[in-house]
Amino acid sequence: MSVWDDLVGQEPVVQTLQRAVAAASDRLAGGSGSGMTHAWLFAGPPGSGRSNAARAFAAALQCVAGGCGECNACRTSLSGAHPDVTLVRTDGLSIDVAEVRTQVRTAAMHPASGRWQVLVVEDADRLTEKAADALLKTLEEPPPRTVWMLCAPTAEDVIVTIRSRSRQVVLRTPPVAAVAAMLHERAGVPQALAMSAARASQGHVGRARAIATDEAVRNRRSEVLRIPLTLTSLGDCLKAAAGVHEAAQDAATEIAARLDAKELGNLREAWGVQDRGKRPVGYQGNLSSLEKDQKRRRTRIVRDSVDGVLIDLLSLYRDVLAVQTSPDIELVNAEAAADIQALARADSQEATLQRMESILACREALTANAAPLLALEAMMIALRT
Repeated sequence: MSVWDDLVGQEPVVQTLQRAVAAASDRLAGGSGSGMTHAWLFAGPPGSGRSNAARAFAAALQCVAGGCGECNACRTSLSGAHPDVTLVRTDGLSIDVAEVRTQVRTAAMHPASGRWQVLVVEDADRLTEKAADALLKTLEEPPPRTVWMLCAPTAEDVIVTIRSRSRQVVLRTPPVAAVAAMLHERAGVPQALAMSAARASQGHVGRARAIATDEAVRNRRSEVLRIPLTLTSLGDCLKAAAGVHEAAQDAATEIAARLDAKELGNLREAWGVQDRGKRPVGYQGNLSSLEKDQKRRRTRIVRDSVDGVLIDLLSLYRDVLAVQTSPDIELVNAEAAADIQALARADSQEATLQRMESILACREALTANAAPLLALEAMMIALRT
């Protein structure tokens, strides 16, 4: 067992990070530690494990054995409980300058109990311009025992001045066979289901695990793959768009119901606020900030949920195009083979490509903050057979 076990299909990355861990230990012992640097940029597509790689690296740096996976330093680093490992996440659409300034102050501190002060920014591509500028200043003059780890889909998603000061670690989409093996060996998923889930997720480890272990997720995905065959009228298109949007809102509401009340309770307890009585000075500002964060989280959950549907639809039309061009290619969605054959017979290759373009256009519209329902309606109309 080691901290690297959850990095599926990333052997070259693991080797690079292990060498850096050895160099870091050498530096602490008084050596040059030339293979270690103060800023790292983990780039890889969704599901590749870039955040897991950063957390594993953080744990290995704190571990005297280089990442045994069993000691207190490893376990607390991976769980987010280590006092010298800060995980910077966002449930919203961006990371603002106030959050970065808070972490910059943390970065300036000497490790409390660990070997390094480590800060992992899981969504570095969501840094606002001012936030990126604030981070750049500490990267230009790094404290001696501080390590920044930034995670983004691609290196180009991070501004060039930060990129140039960071050592890049590029992760790949894990091979389907490796993901299936992980599901079977570690989660006990039957081999056939593990392979089906790995193919359906297209190598996205988190999605593969959800598909393999949650029947409700599999059922929802099957419903999504049936959508194109139901689009026979304008009314059908609007109904399908509304259904996807409503499901996304339901997901956001479910998470909000679980988290919002707890967060509000924690805030009230921290400020000593009772149900009645005068509110302390400063409480209202913190309450407003919390409400804004919760609203941003709901917005992101809706968009992420919709994007998951779009990815599934893209995989469906990928299969349709495969049948139209090379019938022997293995399908991503083998369980929907009959529907895929029907769609392939009904359209030309050009029409299939146009439908894929409409899905990509919807994804781009969501990225540009378009109203999800309107973007979905436009896409469903374009997909209409």
